[in-house]
Amino acid sequence: MTSTAPHIELRFPDGLAEHLADLALTEDLAGGPDVTTAATVPAALRGVARVVARADGVVAGLPVAQAVFARRLGGRGAVRLLAADGDRVRPGSVVLEVEGPVTDLLVAERSALNLLTHLSGVATLTARWVEAVAGTGVVVRDTRKTLPGLRAAQKYAVRAGGGANHRMSLGDQALIKDNHVIAAGGVVAATAAVRAAWPDVFCEVECDTLDQVEQAVTAGAVLVLLDNMSFDELRAAVALCRPAGVRTEASGGLTLDVARDVALTGVDYLAVGALTHSAPSLDLGLDLDA
Repeated sequence: MTSTAPHIELRFPDGLAEHLADLALTEDLAGGPDVTTAATVPAALRGVARVVARADGVVAGLPVAQAVFARRLGGRGAVRLLAADGDRVRPGSVVLEVEGPVTDLLVAERSALNLLTHLSGVATLTARWVEAVAGTGVVVRDTRKTLPGLRAAQKYAVRAGGGANHRMSLGDQALIKDNHVIAAGGVVAATAAVRAAWPDVFCEVECDTLDQVEQAVTAGAVLVLLDNMSFDELRAAVALCRPAGVRTEASGGLTLDVARDVALTGVDYLAVGALTHSAPSLDLGLDLDA
């Protein structure tokens, strides 16, 4: 198994794995004990379980799965990672091994797998987009189309798949969208208002037309988001922005089958909300050896 993004330092946000583990286990046991496991598994039975890939993909979220099992075990067993986030896996690849009371392993199973399969799905889909534009110099980025409480984890999974992150929160940078333009009275007015209020904040402007692109460049935008533009419009927008040192990002209606064609228009970034809001889970399962 080799990493799809060896140039990226895959550091999981401090404390997030434990936080997600606590939330997941609390939800699973909110109605009381696991009645099925308690009735069918001898309390003293110990065993080993392995998380195994059932499909090709890129794994992400192993620290979360590890934390879920460790929280439930409470020192009564051990968890060992056999892969690293960002690794490519194939059917049969074992990514995690856990030993301890079988009751604990089965109580933690679904929570650990739900988080791991989702984050691995995000990483896997991101890797497909990155591969689609390989060699063009274009960077694939996520958006804020993330689930509440999972934003940091989902954006981490994007990095594990070889992509890059857009802003994490509303205060990280300014992104002037169409509704801001309407409220402010135009692209120039909106951009001027942001630069006056927050002169040191990175300012990106969403544009639907080439006229708006020209206005955004004149107004001092650092990055222009090109929303739902044709290939010809994207090339024309790049021609307007590049001489002024303004970067460009294509967004809206992007699909994998046109990703490379969009990248070849000369844009710097692809903004892909689907990386986090539409990624199918990667199939991984827990195999028990009691």
